[in-house]
Amino acid sequence: MAVRAAVLPAIGAPLEITEIDLPDPGPGRVRVRLAAAGVCHSDLSLSDGTMRVAVPTVLGHEGAGTVVAVGEGVEHLAPGADVILNWAPSCGRCHPCTLGEVWLCVNALNGASEVYARTTDGRDLHPGLNVAAFAEETVVPADCVLPLPDGIPLTDAALLGCAVLTGYGAIHHSARVRPGETVAVFGVGGVGLATLQAARIAGASTIVAVDVSPEKEELARAAGATEYVVASERTAREIRALTGKQGVDVAVECVGRAVTIRAAWESTRRGGRTTVVGIGGKDQQVTFNALEIFHWGRTLAGCVYGNCDPARDLPVLADHVRAGRLDLSGLVTERIALEDIPGAFDNMLAGKGGRALVVF
Repeated sequence: MAVRAAVLPAIGAPLEITEIDLPDPGPGRVRVRLAAAGVCHSDLSLSDGTMRVAVPTVLGHEGAGTVVAVGEGVEHLAPGADVILNWAPSCGRCHPCTLGEVWLCVNALNGASEVYARTTDGRDLHPGLNVAAFAEETVVPADCVLPLPDGIPLTDAALLGCAVLTGYGAIHHSARVRPGETVAVFGVGGVGLATLQAARIAGASTIVAVDVSPEKEELARAAGATEYVVASERTAREIRALTGKQGVDVAVECVGRAVTIRAAWESTRRGGRTTVVGIGGKDQQVTFNALEIFHWGRTLAGCVYGNCDPARDLPVLADHVRAGRLDLSGLVTERIALEDIPGAFDNMLAGKGGRALVVF
């Protein structure tokens, strides 16, 4: 069956909006009709080669939709069920999984190199980050599909698949923010906005949002920021001035650039914690000297997928949504059609927006 999709033909090439031939689901697989897909900076990082991906490919890893058909052996899902796509399913067998660190599963992305569909002229297609959500429909392994919790709008639920889990987990699982602590969030994109909301939910007292764009202040404050700083060479000093010259307890970096990682680290108090969520290239080198590491006693930690277990954390997030503590629609800065994804990529490169949501 032919469906429309955004195909990346080669690394660095523009996306092509075209029809692809999508097969019926085989054993252990599920066909999903997408309701919406978020356009994440990770998709841009795949398209430009910052992260490796087999091409040609259909990108998109943040999505929600409705099950159309299931293959042999799939018993926990049925046609008509509303679901969220899970781009990083854990195998349960590798060393990180046995330690309970399912977000570090070494086999999570094995499916991204497989052939899942074909172009109409017969070329093999790969599913970017497993789920190929930039398409009207997709076929995925059953473990890449999670039931949508009750009471969550299907379209907005797409954001739970990456941005919200990542931002929530950065605050609650990686940095482990405690009530009354102070937080700075670097980068007010989709993940940054989710992180600001998570900091508010955690009971942070002062929440500082940092971004290069003054225009994002209103978005940031709506998400929970109590202060807003336009990024500059003085960012760390400004944040210390806002926190009694101490610095924040926690900084979360959502950009993936050496300069912002360093600024985030310098913005924390002595003994403070910095969590790096942003995905940077190999050319982004961050340096520290041995004396400052000793003197400041700060910690710097990476954070993959918010250190989340989607099966565990999605019900918790759903509770926050239903109670009005988490506003999914507040993360969406524009709702676009499939044809508009290349433009959304351009906006990310220009530092605009929170999260573009493709609505099918």
